[in-house]
Amino acid sequence: MSDLEKILKLAESNHGFVTTTEVVENNLNKMALKRLCDKKKLERISKGYYCLPDTLVDDFYITIIKSKNAVYSHETALYLHNLSDRVPLRFDITVPVGYGGNLQQNNNISLHYINKKLLDLGLEIIKSPFDNDIRCYDIERTICDIIKDKESMDTEIYTKALKWYAQRKEKDIVKLNKYAEALKIKEEVMEIMRIIL
Repeated sequence: MSDLEKILKLAESNHGFVTTTEVVENNLNKMALKRLCDKKKLERISKGYYCLPDTLVDDFYITIIKSKNAVYSHETALYLHNLSDRVPLRFDITVPVGYGGNLQQNNNISLHYINKKLLDLGLEIIKSPFDNDIRCYDIERTICDIIKDKESMDTEIYTKALKWYAQRKEKDIVKLNKYAEALKIKEEVMEIMRIIL
């Protein structure tokens, strides 16, 4: 099997997407990507990111794979967890303090910064609306984030999210308390929970 065929198989196994990094990691010739694009067997989405023709472009997936240290958070995470019915106009993404990657140049992204040791707190892999694996904070971490940054939140989204969270059967108050303590907002979170529960 040629490198061209292997790259196409790699893309097929990844919902139609392939990156230059994946090609190199699989010991394939990255020049084959250009040949596949020339033959119209792949389309270049952005630098280092490709998809098979007719693949539905999943902006949630394409955006988050550009940085291994990026996690969907805040209003975007609310939407992904069905705690908001408003499709995000800009993606909220949390990155570690000192991040200097290419997401900073994207006007459709609102970056939030956190100490690197707290970046993985509540991190989970969920499915995007197009069924691709993406990094996102779990519901309890998201609730902590919106409480912590409520001054910059849309009031209606904030209020609805807390109300919907309070009504959820699967809410985990112990986990919420643990996250709030780690993020140093325990008193504020517990006070809000006493009001809404």
